Amino acid sequence: MGGLNCMADGIINIYKEKGYTSHDVVAKLRGILGQRRIGHTGTLDPDAVGVLPVCVGSATRLCGMITDWDKEYVAGLRLGLTTDTQDIWGRVLEEKPVEVTEEQTREAVYSFIGGYAQLPPMYSALKVDGKKLYELAREGKEVERKAREIVLYEIEILSMALPDISLRVRCSKGTYIRTLCHDIGQKLGCGAVMSSLERIRTGNFKAEDSHRLEEVEALQRGGRIRDILIPIDAMFEQLAQVHVEESALKLVQNGNSLDSHRIRERRLFDEGEKVRVYDGRGRFYGIYTFLRDQGRFVPEKMFLS
Repeated sequence: MGGLNCMADGIINIYKEKGYTSHDVVAKLRGILGQRRIGHTGTLDPDAVGVLPVCVGSATRLCGMITDWDKEYVAGLRLGLTTDTQDIWGRVLEEKPVEVTEEQTREAVYSFIGGYAQLPPMYSALKVDGKKLYELAREGKEVERKAREIVLYEIEILSMALPDISLRVRCSKGTYIRTLCHDIGQKLGCGAVMSSLERIRTGNFKAEDSHRLEEVEALQRGGRIRDILIPIDAMFEQLAQVHVEESALKLVQNGNSLDSHRIRERRLFDEGEKVRVYDGRGRFYGIYTFLRDQGRFVPEKMFLS
């Protein structure tokens, strides 16, 4: 099976299936694509499913940017249970009767819309003193964690048949949906766990446009992997394009700054304006920022293979 060549850098919108960790997905893609430089853009637990954009080749420089984007989930919540992992697959710590009304439940759920300080769960990949929290949790240790400010932009109750609720949540990066479920349960006084989770969107990447690993493998075998590979510059479509003069190609290939007369476009650029830089054949090199007082473009982020 032939690997991707250096011109095939980009992003694949993967639909992670149940039973795989995010790292499993990356490992499998390395084998399928014959490419070592692959990174994912936001951990999903093994029992969760959904959108997992994966960056290939020089697109791995986008991983941090995509991880920072807002996300959207559909989650199942079950009242009356508290577990050590805050989801239904953990060890049960407490069971309580569910005596709240639907109206009380709605009020509690919607009270979390907006910003709140969320305490990361012990069963998470966050590190304390170089060790992942879930590793410490498996050793039976609990350490002090700092609450993190997150934002819940939207919460919609899709269905309610107590003790089970289905929620759609649009949130900022760093949000733990199982912790949200746990916190709703604490507010209602009966406890709650997350019973299912699907990430339906990360930024512009949607579940309906995603691809399962078996589909990726079939496309690679058929030599059609580029059919689903999203080019790096598609992530910056809001920025204007500029094209480098042939005589300045070496400068951009080495990641150097460019005098404004070295580009073909003859227009006024705003101070601090970011642009996409291409050569005459349409090859994308990176993002540059214009400094008016110097009359030059300086590299912001390069994507050279």
